[in-house]
Amino acid sequence: MFNLENIVRKNILHLMPYSSARNEFSGKNGTFLDANENPFGTLNRYPDPYQMELKQILSAYKSIPLENIFIGNGSDEIIDLAFRIFCTPGKDKALTFSPTYGMYDVSAAINEVELIKLPLNDSFQINQEEFEKTLKIPNLKLIFICSPNNPSGNCIDNIEKIMQNFNGIVLVDEAYIDFSKQESYLSKLKQYPNLIVSQTFSKAWGLAAARVGIAYANNPIISIFNKVKPPYNVSKLNQEAAIDALNNKVDFEKNKKIILDQKKWLEQALMELPVIKKIYPSDANFLLAETTNANSIYNQLVSQQVITRNRNNIVNNCIRITVGSPAENQQLINALKNTI
Repeated sequence: MFNLENIVRKNILHLMPYSSARNEFSGKNGTFLDANENPFGTLNRYPDPYQMELKQILSAYKSIPLENIFIGNGSDEIIDLAFRIFCTPGKDKALTFSPTYGMYDVSAAINEVELIKLPLNDSFQINQEEFEKTLKIPNLKLIFICSPNNPSGNCIDNIEKIMQNFNGIVLVDEAYIDFSKQESYLSKLKQYPNLIVSQTFSKAWGLAAARVGIAYANNPIISIFNKVKPPYNVSKLNQEAAIDALNNKVDFEKNKKIILDQKKWLEQALMELPVIKKIYPSDANFLLAETTNANSIYNQLVSQQVITRNRNNIVNNCIRITVGSPAENQQLINALKNTI
């Protein structure tokens, strides 16, 4: 049975969080002489450390209680905090699947956590028999599942079965969920106290430069995230950018439709080219394409100023192609016609 106190590192569980000036007084009116700020300028005041205005809008938009939302400086901060909260360096272990998002490896290494990588099958799905064996590994505290997966693009099946059978934390990274027809695992939060769902403003919302990520979980987990985060982890500028995006749902839906329509067009156009052998099914805003020679094709595209992502080192002869604007996608197809 899942018990959060058995999963959180003891020093984190008993940590007394830093109390900033804006923690101790959160009002908007007054003469502020408490935070050693410069009295001059328009960006001279510290931002809301808990991003309450943004959380209120997200809460209404996602139908998720305010206390179940954590805002981070991009999804990568959420990944790093998960390692720091749940895994004792040099002792505890985490698990993910391969191929997948490379920051899980990097963050695990930074935090001195052994990361077990279980290969996905030929359809980029979890081998359940092999996974069940890993549940017996001592000190396994944390599982990362990227769905839709990067770089394959597909949603991962049977995640709920993992949450049912694992007594540690399951973090479902839904960076690309806005492009998918599959329902978000946000609907499972009440059912599973060990679930964290991570989303982002970087993809469908078009705010990659702003670095705003969101973790949704039950209140006890969110409370611990708030204990360990830096005092002012999301700038006022980035909070405002996210609020503006949420208040402009018309453009969000319009741009998303263009991307999804273009994905269909691009997939068909790619399959007509002799250098493309296969396009893997995608629930994201990108396509993983198997080519005749990924290294050569990637370099030939670069020479024509078209930049894709060479994934040959993790998926043989594959390049990952982001769905761009109609003009950008046409430029890619024209450039691929010049490759050999």
